[in-house]
Amino acid sequence: MLYENMVGVIGNTPLVKLRLTSQSVGTVYAKLELMNPFGMKDRVAKQTILTAKLSGELKDGMPIIESSSGTMACGVALVGRHLGHEVHIVTDPRIDSITYAKLVSLGCQVHIVKEMGKNGWQSARLERLYELMEEFPDAFWPRQYENPENPRAYQELAIEVMNDIKRVDILVGSVGSGGSLSGTASALKKFNPNLKVVAVDATGSVIFGQPDRPTRLQGGLGNSLVAQNVDFSVIDYVHWLNDEEAFASTLQLARNEHIFAGNSSGSVYMVACWLASQVSQDCHIVAIFPDRGDRYTDTIYNHQYREQKGLEELSIPKEPQYVDLNSVVTSWSYAKLMGVHPHDKKTHVR
Repeated sequence: MLYENMVGVIGNTPLVKLRLTSQSVGTVYAKLELMNPFGMKDRVAKQTILTAKLSGELKDGMPIIESSSGTMACGVALVGRHLGHEVHIVTDPRIDSITYAKLVSLGCQVHIVKEMGKNGWQSARLERLYELMEEFPDAFWPRQYENPENPRAYQELAIEVMNDIKRVDILVGSVGSGGSLSGTASALKKFNPNLKVVAVDATGSVIFGQPDRPTRLQGGLGNSLVAQNVDFSVIDYVHWLNDEEAFASTLQLARNEHIFAGNSSGSVYMVACWLASQVSQDCHIVAIFPDRGDRYTDTIYNHQYREQKGLEELSIPKEPQYVDLNSVVTSWSYAKLMGVHPHDKKTHVR
């Protein structure tokens, strides 16, 4: 298929039926967002920057500044640099060498903060971003955590899925900035109001009311702050996996399905597999796989690294533990939201 440029390549990713396990009853389809040029958030960068260009908010010659430790940075670099803008990426020491090389090679200026802020690395990056905004007062900030163009970018993803399989009963996706799951779910609910939406998060992430653990090893999902783009009203359940479980799931995804992905995809895979054992044969489950594995060759896919972090065994429970929404969890667990905001401490969902 011929494209005029790399921005046009973004989207229309493959939908793949997974093999799963002998316990699976329902059907799981993986939406391979990892096959965008750099990853799932290429969609967000494209939607956000092109919309800002059309509205006049982003004028020719204006710099673009964004905070990201992963795929959003690459998406902004791809779209922004293609359109001739200077791009500044604020990140932290967790950035992997491959992502750093991509950003530098695309012509970005990369700013790495040295210490965590009071709310983890995200707050430290935002502090540095504010400094850059003062230095470049005419700069455009895509604001991935609060810009409504983030979830809006996934309307096309939903349409692509519906064109392929016509019906979705359960949607499973990881949550970081909140845009992909919230945007895709909202769009799919127009086709099926009874759609069940399952969020996947990391233990030690505050998004769904857990205490913050900034030292968690998982990247790409979870957060030390709650982004405005997380729409709790469309989410029915949340699953949390710890680092060991997420790493093990990612390695199983590569071994069993031959999909070389990151831990966001691995965690979503494990939850989708379990859900497939809990439903009827005609149930269609769609799992969003956002990230490729190349960023994790020195961590998840590195035996020495796993050994250093005490993750040699990499065991996964046979099934998650059902808990009250207000419970503190340390291993694979799930809770019911059904549209309830988890930060309402008076709420107890049974």
